[in-house]
Amino acid sequence: MSSAAAPLIAAAEPWWKGAVIYQIYPRSFADANGDGVGDLPGITQRMEHVAALGVDAIWVSPFYTSPMRDFGYDVSDFCGVDPVFGTLADFDALVKRAHGLGLKVMIDQVYSHSSDQHPWFAESRASRDNAKADWYVWADPKPDGSPPSNWQSVFGGPAWQWDARRGQYYLHNFLVEQPDLNLHNPAVQDAILGVARFWLERGVDGFRIDALNFAMHDPLLRDNPPLAPTNRARSRPFDFQDKIHNQSHPDIPAFIERLAGEMRRHGAVFSMAEVGGDHWAREMALYTHGPRRLDSAYGFNFLYAERLTPALVVDALSVWPDTPDHGWPSWAFENHDAPRAISRWVAPEHAAAFARMKMLLLLSLRGNAILYQGEELGLGQVDIPYDRLVDPEAIANWPHTLSRDGVRTPMPWVADAPDRAFGSADPWLPHGPEHGALAVDRQAADPQSLLAWTRRLIALRNAEPALRSGSLSITHADEALLVFERAHPAGGRLVCAFNLSDAPVDWQAPSGSVLVAAGDSKAGTLGAYAAQIVRAA
Repeated sequence: MSSAAAPLIAAAEPWWKGAVIYQIYPRSFADANGDGVGDLPGITQRMEHVAALGVDAIWVSPFYTSPMRDFGYDVSDFCGVDPVFGTLADFDALVKRAHGLGLKVMIDQVYSHSSDQHPWFAESRASRDNAKADWYVWADPKPDGSPPSNWQSVFGGPAWQWDARRGQYYLHNFLVEQPDLNLHNPAVQDAILGVARFWLERGVDGFRIDALNFAMHDPLLRDNPPLAPTNRARSRPFDFQDKIHNQSHPDIPAFIERLAGEMRRHGAVFSMAEVGGDHWAREMALYTHGPRRLDSAYGFNFLYAERLTPALVVDALSVWPDTPDHGWPSWAFENHDAPRAISRWVAPEHAAAFARMKMLLLLSLRGNAILYQGEELGLGQVDIPYDRLVDPEAIANWPHTLSRDGVRTPMPWVADAPDRAFGSADPWLPHGPEHGALAVDRQAADPQSLLAWTRRLIALRNAEPALRSGSLSITHADEALLVFERAHPAGGRLVCAFNLSDAPVDWQAPSGSVLVAAGDSKAGTLGAYAAQIVRAA
């Protein structure tokens, strides 16, 4: 198939189906005003780097007005831009620049909770009979004064906080400063849909919906049962419970249908939910079931996995059958909450080869591919000393929870610049000491760099209907070797083989032409962390 035909075929699908989405964490991308914190103008100034990758969209993590106790996920004005990031005019300029470069714009939406400094909460906590008294989750204590249920928060400790103003507890599934909204209340749903409309009318093309399965609770406040013992480390009380009552309520899909309807009334926008927890597979299927719900979801299959194995990939793919009423998957190996994959999955001596194979795998899976900023450079996790930590979860659970700060360090733009051209000499988090050598300017000048490789693979994906939106079938998976086929009526059949180990494996390539190859291989053998995609004859 000619590359000229690819856009015509792609046009038959929604823009987001098979898209590559680039996640930007605003605090760490680029600082335009020198205050140490990245901002919206910084993103706009550096947008050409993202466009040059060939991605379809950017996803901008929260930039809303916030006390920053959880760095923007504690929102005090859902329709405002925090001054540290700029203004609404700066956001409008960002959207205009992105659209001018052919990029769609996705933003986070946080519907399960707000900041305790949000005006809604200030009114709600003032009394038990005001207009917003039932906008948050309030409950009386047990007769002995203890919390209403045994629910535990993600960040450690009970999920209930006593408030003397009302003489009641309020629910917070995350920080104490993040009270849970009561989305069982139709007025709250209406207000949230108003927030969605506000951003859609400013030209946003899609939403990534944060912690969606936390959006509703069990009104009967029943205790969560314990989880059966596992081999997984448990560093928080939260890890000991089966969270069936403080999240995952069966009314969430009805709210999703209201939200999805609002989005579709604004055109071809894309909805993607974050779904974690112990029941992620069931919930992702539920939230994306049929045409009236969300387009896609992504979970934590890869984000916290200690190893990348064929079994892990097979298990992840099995959750997303290619059936008409099932949603479309999105995949991320890294994000703003999870440690860098290259630091989790491979020894340093194999990092370069592994990074190329990993990128090819991500861009070959059926679904959308999400790249987290710096992943195209091969950035590793940064070890942040305790006295520089700002992540509340890491501080609370030190040293047993790996800091999220280590994946949020500033982007290195220019290797030899004192601040690596981030924009400030004293950024909010320190630069990774090894990141200078991986800076954008050095890799952009090197046709053999991981950055150049990423651009090449995204171009290949965009030119091959089988890779962008074709079917996927597993043909082989053992301890080291993963082989699957991608197929599309307009693009033929591609055989994709990946060696996920540090030793050569036997593999006989089918007859045909090699579209792309990573690593060292020879006839009948696929080298350590090597991969090939072959167009079958």
